Amino acid sequence: MSALAKKIPTRRRLLLASDRSDRSRELASILQSVGEVDTISTADIPDNPTGRFSGIVVDINLRSAESVQRVRDKLRAESYSSLPRLFVLADALHHGSMQAWALGATDTIARPLNADGILQRIRAAFPDDDGYDATDRGTALNIGVAAAHKVMVKIFQKLPAGVPLNFNDVVEAETKILKAIKHSSLREWLTTVGCHHVASYRHCLFVTGFAVAFAQHLGMREDDQRRLARAALLHDVGKAFIPVDILDKSGKLTDEEMSVIRQHPRLGYDALAEQGGFPPEMLDVVLHHHELLDGSGYPDGLHSDQISDIVRLTTIVDIHAALVENRAYRLPFTHAKAFAVMEQMGGKLDRHLLNAFRPVTMGSSY
Repeated sequence: MSALAKKIPTRRRLLLASDRSDRSRELASILQSVGEVDTISTADIPDNPTGRFSGIVVDINLRSAESVQRVRDKLRAESYSSLPRLFVLADALHHGSMQAWALGATDTIARPLNADGILQRIRAAFPDDDGYDATDRGTALNIGVAAAHKVMVKIFQKLPAGVPLNFNDVVEAETKILKAIKHSSLREWLTTVGCHHVASYRHCLFVTGFAVAFAQHLGMREDDQRRLARAALLHDVGKAFIPVDILDKSGKLTDEEMSVIRQHPRLGYDALAEQGGFPPEMLDVVLHHHELLDGSGYPDGLHSDQISDIVRLTTIVDIHAALVENRAYRLPFTHAKAFAVMEQMGGKLDRHLLNAFRPVTMGSSY
């Protein structure tokens, strides 16, 4: 087939799985403007959709345990792993979106339905080929790590010296990081950045790797993967203002030193907020990535619904990265032991996201 022939667009065929009494008539009508739509009950979702559909849209009541179990049993099959999966939520509350992610959603929309927004999501689920060649695997990894390292230098060396950190500095690196992890592996990323001699750099690069791999595992659309990459890169920016002798101390920190360390979320937030140009959700991660759902975190002691999805996810990968890193005062935990420790944290972490994170940790040993 010629290159020109490959670019000829074909009409999408979408599978709409619905448990609504009206079989999601309004949604089906919207979808028909971009493709052929087969509407079925969630009970009739096929075991193997390979080659038959361009994507699946799931419109169910996530509060129905029976419907959720049916969909979970179908979508966890390998045959659905490469198929875009758009979930329709009854509302925009974070609990619904997290449950959808855990069920395998690659994107979500919320009622009331917005035709333009839905069609934009459908089109975004079928991105153009990025032209990747498997022979570029090692090169992509090295380029991605180098781009992330460049951001670390700007954070920990130039920012304290008064050189501004720009949002574009982070955006410039994100595409290279996403490509590196997508086309190599999380394990290779961790192996490479794990050799870094600067502990603060190493931790941020670990967190970034876990965040991007988690987002890709969940099948999030690329825009959301980018959001998480940016947030992970910057989450510890406040440590640039913490004395190095405290950051690099080989022994246990004193209570006074720990108090200084705990200032880093606020210091990072204040620096970026004063500079301007950074999205609110990035500032949210910088300020709140040490908050815990039971209110025992810092600096603001937030509880439950006060903590956003992106912060919840970043907190999980941040804790896991810290546990598996080599520290001067202890040996690194295995990924299995680190995950077990996090499971024992009870209501401090989001259980839906933590359970969804398990497969990422299992495939990341290095």
